[in-house]
Amino acid sequence: MGTTKRKKRRKNTLVSNLFLIAALAITIFAAAKIMGIIFQYRAGEQEYDSFMQYVEKTDTMPDTTPSTASNPDALAAEVLPEAPISVDFSALQQINEDIVGWIYAEAIPEISYPIVQGEDNDYYLHHTAEKKKNFSASIFMDCRNSVDFQDAITVVYGHNMKNESMFGRLKEYRSQETLSKSPYIWILTPNGDYRYEIFSVHSIRDDDAVYELSYTQGEELKAYMEKIQAQSEIECNVTFTGYEPVLMLSTCTASDRIRCVVQAVRTE
Repeated sequence: MGTTKRKKRRKNTLVSNLFLIAALAITIFAAAKIMGIIFQYRAGEQEYDSFMQYVEKTDTMPDTTPSTASNPDALAAEVLPEAPISVDFSALQQINEDIVGWIYAEAIPEISYPIVQGEDNDYYLHHTAEKKKNFSASIFMDCRNSVDFQDAITVVYGHNMKNESMFGRLKEYRSQETLSKSPYIWILTPNGDYRYEIFSVHSIRDDDAVYELSYTQGEELKAYMEKIQAQSEIECNVTFTGYEPVLMLSTCTASDRIRCVVQAVRTE
């Protein structure tokens, strides 16, 4: 009888130890995974911080006054604004020749990153602008777009990072207060700097027709822009001719199929 009890206790002890070992292994695995994520976040931040040595602020103060972008006569009478930053593209393209531009948001200056373009839309979804595999990945232009940003609609993608890097703060444009700080987003390129005025902030499905990039400038594009502005979550009073290039910034949301998009029209 005593032998049977001892065997039962040894069996229970063995089972308990096995559970303890399993729990410890799971804890170690989870901790290692969390540390790996933290390391990648930090590595991504450090990399993009290093790019800032090629960017300089200018003396230009942001102009929060909405432009008359669609009125060529009024625009001609204006003194065209200077970009609030300057970028050394010759140095950047020595790091990666896929760097085609730089994005800077006046109302959210933390959105200040190089823009890359790959041969497809997958590579830079998982790699940084230095071509390192990382959760942060890159701010990248749709591979079908022209690098000169002259297409009817140019789409630029970025991850909605939990640490608010990349396009993690793009959702702040859903607030009228943010837009009131400045409605402008800048795209700087080796061949020129372009200012865009936000005309719509809203959510769309990831299979929305706009991602097909099939719109042409003119009445078709104007009708699309007016329709999208009417769907905006915030008030934007911009008029169009349909011949101004459109910039669309796209990032993911908590829903797998829904994207938060900020759309802006070229003002110069």
